[in-house]
Amino acid sequence: MKNQKELIDKILDESKNIAVVGISKNTEKDSYKVAWYLENAGYNVIPVNPAVSEVLNKKCYPSLTDIPDDIQIDLVDIFRRPEFVAPIVDDAIKIGTKTIWMQDTIEDHESAEKAADKGIQVIMNNCTMREHKKRNNI
Repeated sequence: MKNQKELIDKILDESKNIAVVGISKNTEKDSYKVAWYLENAGYNVIPVNPAVSEVLNKKCYPSLTDIPDDIQIDLVDIFRRPEFVAPIVDDAIKIGTKTIWMQDTIEDHESAEKAADKGIQVIMNNCTMREHKKRNNI
């Protein structure tokens, strides 16, 4: 098993399509800031939030399973409280994502174990934007 830094580097190198679950239209929210940063860093961000129709000038999907099958989601970036993580992880498993990333303060060990058992890489309680900036010295 790779150490955490090697795993994060691998994930950031190999991910192209990132579904941001719980994205907000509010530009002051972390979910918006991180999604905007990732989009501008060259990733294809796919917004996911049932309460929003469009974010970052892109269609926002109600759930991971509503994303068209021809879009392979490499990373599911979760901005939802821990009590809402389990069904998101179940959907992430259904769509065949490679990585599940739970943002700062978000942990669900049971769901993480379930995903890992299916061969999905899991990062918890960490920020994709911070890790990307750190590795690129931004």
